[in-house]
Amino acid sequence: MSTSVIAPQSATIVPEASRPEFLPTLFGRSLLIVAENAVYSLMERLSPLDYGGGFWTFYEHEGKPLFLAPQSKSRFRITGEITGFQGEVSAEAAGIIATLFAFSHLSFQYQSEHLSDGYGRLYAYSADHPEAVEIFQAID
Repeated sequence: MSTSVIAPQSATIVPEASRPEFLPTLFGRSLLIVAENAVYSLMERLSPLDYGGGFWTFYEHEGKPLFLAPQSKSRFRITGEITGFQGEVSAEAAGIIATLFAFSHLSFQYQSEHLSDGYGRLYAYSADHPEAVEIFQAID
């Protein structure tokens, strides 16, 4: 008898045509600008040695927006003052960390189902990510 293991489905890049609706769907229209800026500024604080702006890739999972990740480098050193974690992660993991921080930080200021739903969805997805240990150490 053989048992097969189903690998967790990974996030997919949002197609160019769908990018305009990604952030409003992820964060809600009312928090769109605040949340987008929060992700970018948190990334600057998380990786001051490696992040200096640039284009971001948007990711979805099972048809729902999930997180955004910087494209400027393939790996980022997380050394900022907002986490005790010190280490290097992929751009995708760095984006997950920055997006989780943004959901968390914004939830203290704004009541929004988008924030709580988005955080829960991304947190659950992160548990099966190849860099789950680093992600959870960074957000702890």
